[in-house]
Amino acid sequence: MTTYKDIRGTHIKTVTTDPPAPVNGQMWYNSTSQVMKGFTSNTGGAWSSGGALNTGRNALMGAGTKTAALAAGGTRPPAAFDTSTEEYDGTSWTTSGALNTGRKLSGMGGTQTAGILSGGIKAPANTNSAENEYYNGSSWSEQTDLNEGRYGMGGAGTQTAMLIFGGVSFGASPVFTNKTELWNGSGWTETAEMNTARHYIGSCGTSTAALGCGSTNGHTETWNGSAWTEVADMNQIRSTMKNAGTYTDCISFGGYFDPTSSYVGSTELWDGTSWTEINDMSTARGEVAAAKGGTSGSTLAAGGSPGAPTANEEFTRPATSTVTFTAS
Repeated sequence: MTTYKDIRGTHIKTVTTDPPAPVNGQMWYNSTSQVMKGFTSNTGGAWSSGGALNTGRNALMGAGTKTAALAAGGTRPPAAFDTSTEEYDGTSWTTSGALNTGRKLSGMGGTQTAGILSGGIKAPANTNSAENEYYNGSSWSEQTDLNEGRYGMGGAGTQTAMLIFGGVSFGASPVFTNKTELWNGSGWTETAEMNTARHYIGSCGTSTAALGCGSTNGHTETWNGSAWTEVADMNQIRSTMKNAGTYTDCISFGGYFDPTSSYVGSTELWDGTSWTEINDMSTARGEVAAAKGGTSGSTLAAGGSPGAPTANEEFTRPATSTVTFTAS
């Protein structure tokens, strides 16, 4: 039903202080600062700066939420495999217990106090890793290895129900895989394969309802607990992006754009049917630690490539702000 506000709009009032809870499109005159102001909402969301990592690194992994995130592993140039673990409280990062095996490009899931990190690349000489570790909020413990060591895989789920899929085995001729493994808290079981073998996959969801996207193509696949289904492609083909959310409501951001050999800040939203491009990250990069357990409207991206930055960006949707109108 059409309201009076829809027909007549919101009156411009004179106030001495800005209103505490303005509505989208509201305007007012602040007599104290003697300026006209308004309130706007960006439903697509926006990126903003957050607290920086203590240790800059790339190809690291992340889990948790924007206000309770976990970042682990990665590499520090020139080539040191890192064991560092950091926790984020929404403002700053705190260093915690180190991984047992330093590695990068692993699959990761869970929460800040119950994380799981599986596979990746480790020393020496970029060896495929099958190691699987649990984090309990202070330290890591080794668990049963993956059936196949690999890196650049997708990961979705928790400590007791984790899905690992795709990836590549390092060697003279790297081999892409479409293998899927399911973790039940004690062991890994191979299950139905993805439709397309690939690596550097964006991933989100749970062990029974997951999404995998990107790589050297823009393909997207969803997992229903027993099989993979191809769905609508991404708008931009890229790899090493990261995701957050669910398999029907997911955000994918950053990554490496092969045709131009460059990193991008592209951000896309998945609504269960198609991808929509929204506001880019402030800095183009891939291989970041993401708050994968966050929602499509609330996540973060820390560290990454190129280089090994400490920078952290946080995503919020919808993004709101008060703007000042000036004469031109």
